[in-house]
Amino acid sequence: MTISPISPRPSHFAGAATLALLLSLSGPALAQVDLQKSTVDARFKQMNMPFDGQFKRFDAQIAFDPVKPSNSSAKITVDTGSYDLGNPSLNKAVRGKDGFDAAHYAHATFVSSSVVPAGDGEYSVTGRLTIRGKTQDVVVPVSMTEQGGTRVFDGRLPVRRRGFGIGQGKWADTAVLADEAVIEFHLVVAK
Repeated sequence: MTISPISPRPSHFAGAATLALLLSLSGPALAQVDLQKSTVDARFKQMNMPFDGQFKRFDAQIAFDPVKPSNSSAKITVDTGSYDLGNPSLNKAVRGKDGFDAAHYAHATFVSSSVVPAGDGEYSVTGRLTIRGKTQDVVVPVSMTEQGGTRVFDGRLPVRRRGFGIGQGKWADTAVLADEAVIEFHLVVAK
């Protein structure tokens, strides 16, 4: 029996070329996010006193195309049970059923639907924010700076907590817990 070497057929090249074209049209690749240098925070006021907390566990998937920002995308998922105000009793309250209700709604997410340039290094990112099972369309102003081999994305989004069902029971009163909260993020991403 004679075994002859397999010679490439034109159909193999066409298939590989088609795959390469599809991959190039699918948008930018996901960049590596440095979770050690990145932060996601939420700030609010209780009885007019400011409180700042940080989500200790989160994931961010960023695909950024500086040439064609409309090809860019972002998904940020935070573990609501990791929200930390630096005080165990406050943490328990805000993670509990009247707050994030982390036992039933373990994650909050933002998923972008469009990225539009808004000036030098500034972008308007439209997407859907889901907290406590409630979803709202939001627009997040984001600034991007390049620092060596990284891109840094900073954003700040004011939200109305009651629209997401945060602050039930005694926390529903806006005189006790302000309706406005601010979500801020600082994401360090490899180029």
